[in-house]
Amino acid sequence: MIARRGFIKAASMAAAAVATAGISMRETLAQQVPNSSGTAPPKLKAPVNACDCHHHIYDPARFAMVPTPGRPAPSNGSMAEYRLLQKRIGTTRHVIVQPRNYGTENEVTIDALKQANGNARGVAVVLPTISDAELKRFHDAGVRGIRFSIGDPKSRVVQPEMIEPLARRIADMGWHVQFNMEAAQIVELADVLRRLPTPMVFDHLGNPTLPAGTEHASHAIVLGLMDKGKTWVKLSGAYSNTKVGPPDYPDATKIAHAFVKAAPERLVWGSDWPHPTMVDTKPDDAVLFDLMTVWVPDEKMRNRILVNNPESLYGFPKTA
Repeated sequence: MIARRGFIKAASMAAAAVATAGISMRETLAQQVPNSSGTAPPKLKAPVNACDCHHHIYDPARFAMVPTPGRPAPSNGSMAEYRLLQKRIGTTRHVIVQPRNYGTENEVTIDALKQANGNARGVAVVLPTISDAELKRFHDAGVRGIRFSIGDPKSRVVQPEMIEPLARRIADMGWHVQFNMEAAQIVELADVLRRLPTPMVFDHLGNPTLPAGTEHASHAIVLGLMDKGKTWVKLSGAYSNTKVGPPDYPDATKIAHAFVKAAPERLVWGSDWPHPTMVDTKPDDAVLFDLMTVWVPDEKMRNRILVNNPESLYGFPKTA
């Protein structure tokens, strides 16, 4: 009897040790993801071929950055470190967006596309002086759009007057123009946006001014562009569209719900890792991914946004 009790006790202690080790290992792996707080995986299981349609790569050890006033660069933002985020949240496809800290030196993005082995697409930042040969090289590498991040005059490297000339250059390539700008700029440039010959993508819920949110004039302009069938919005940047904050981000959630109700076929999701606007405290990427269950409660519609819509916009192979 004593021996049996000893065996049971030893077995229980061993099982507890294994469980503790397992928890410790999971926590260790989660803690290895830089620029992301929290340790737990998301509750939402990513569907097959789920796509993170907005993240950046920072690799200063291999690619020198350009001076960017007022724009501190996140550390530990290489492709190897991004793969740790993928492992945590379960996405496999992704879209690499050229960050402002590299200006129009797109080689960091081109290199990351090569490392992705066909599982990624890219969005570059270019000037009107770019050659046709360079545009073709970018296309062959996986670039499918150009970005105008013009909200901050101090750190922007492209100007609003470049939008139309560059849109005409890329229209026949099937690329889109991606915008990260203030709501007032959307209103100011509305006529330009309406006559562009390319598809358009608006970052971070369109960045409507708060507390107006969906009542801001920019929101109606974006919805009008979506109604024409060639404009997309990224369900991303919850922390950029809130005055309340985590974990629920209710003001951002209201904006997201409006887009989901209006045009779910024109939405994609993005992490915005490594969260360059969040300098001191990084968000929990599991919480951000789980917001999709709140923003898009219907599983079929949510899978469309995570899988099928990115296939249409970025040209990924169709999921069976």
